[in-house]
Amino acid sequence: MREQRSYPTDAIILKHTDLGEADRVLTLLTPYKGKIRALAKGSRRPGSKKAGHLELLCYSQLQLAVGRTFDVVTQAQAKENFFHLRNDLWYMTCGFYLAELVDRFVEDRMQQMDVYTLLLDTLRTLDADAAELKKRRAEGAEPSPQDRDRTRLLMRYFEIYLLTYIGYEPVLRNCAHCGTELKPEENGFTPTLGGAVCPQCSQLWSQALSLNALKVMRLLQRTEWSHVPHLRLDLRLQAEIEAAMHSLIRYHLERDLKSWGFLEMLTVHTS
Repeated sequence: MREQRSYPTDAIILKHTDLGEADRVLTLLTPYKGKIRALAKGSRRPGSKKAGHLELLCYSQLQLAVGRTFDVVTQAQAKENFFHLRNDLWYMTCGFYLAELVDRFVEDRMQQMDVYTLLLDTLRTLDADAAELKKRRAEGAEPSPQDRDRTRLLMRYFEIYLLTYIGYEPVLRNCAHCGTELKPEENGFTPTLGGAVCPQCSQLWSQALSLNALKVMRLLQRTEWSHVPHLRLDLRLQAEIEAAMHSLIRYHLERDLKSWGFLEMLTVHTS
């Protein structure tokens, strides 16, 4: 049986790195091969026919030739380029954050269909939200901080499900240390134990976790995004939930993410 020398695949472009004078190495998330790297020869040349189909966050159909170090992109056709998302700085930065999260957490060449579907659906939601905001602006509506609230909640939803799919599901129903069921009261949160901790194990707390924060995180953990109600969370509660999730992500990655600082700056600017 002859060895396959080329193959088609859908892919979301997570990252690209310049190589030489005209080439790029792409980091792709694919449905069946997981995260792979591929060489896009000549994609940085003016007039390259493939360049527009290989932009960051594009969802594209590719033909790849099997190579020694990298497989090589021979054909590319964008299926969805998320035009509205990439034309709004806030939504675009959120998209880059999702891509960075996936790139950091997903191992090379390990099929992660759940993660692939989660990322694609979340990018589509961001794009639709950006389109709706643009429409309202065109009708004369002034943007408000509330326009960003649901997006921030969507980021937390994505984080919870991403961690779940790769084997780090946040512990939110029982104490991560002693296993007792958490009561409706202030509990704690400890990333080294993987989640919430009861008052009896308070010596292990890294940070307090209010009852409202725990309720919101549990809601996100057990509900499809389309069924999550339009919650109006105050800034303090949003920041508390974000701090808990980021501490968990930081523990598992052993580093901060580059996009955190920029997202925080944009959040403050639009709040």
